[in-house]
Amino acid sequence: MPHVIAGAPSSGPEAEPVPGRKPCLDFFSGLAAGVAVVTASTDDGPVGTTVSTVTSLSAEPPLLLLCLAHSSRTLDALRARDRFAVHLLAEGQAWRARRFSSAPPAERFAAESYEESLGAPVLADALSWAVCRTEEIRPYGDHCLVVGRLTALRSGPGRPLIWHDRAFHTLLEQGAR
Repeated sequence: MPHVIAGAPSSGPEAEPVPGRKPCLDFFSGLAAGVAVVTASTDDGPVGTTVSTVTSLSAEPPLLLLCLAHSSRTLDALRARDRFAVHLLAEGQAWRARRFSSAPPAERFAAESYEESLGAPVLADALSWAVCRTEEIRPYGDHCLVVGRLTALRSGPGRPLIWHDRAFHTLLEQGAR
């Protein structure tokens, strides 16, 4: 039986403890993840946000999944246009991650070099990028799970920017293969 440090009883005949928001966020902060910027187009121009919840789902067909908050303008654009781009950030691009997570939406693309590719804004100097077609959006809790089918991509050399324990990090050495 799992050990629960923080939780409150849930309701129902087989009530189990339910951890609160802060203990959950503390636990999630221990998950090391690559940092990405998700972009999409709208009638008013490009939108984008920083995420650390992108993962591969399938190579055949080529699918990835990511999570976006219900309140995300980028999520609204994915629903409206069904195209988006995922940009994996390189070490040294924490400035971009910060801008796309905290700058006012109108300022996020102000100093960016990007071009429209297959219906989505693609940032010029991301480590790697993929343009995707939205396959499915499903709500879970305070976020939506988005499944995207890759329609174009570029994988570049270099090391990724990592998010862990509420801070940006880089890889110190290349792992053994």
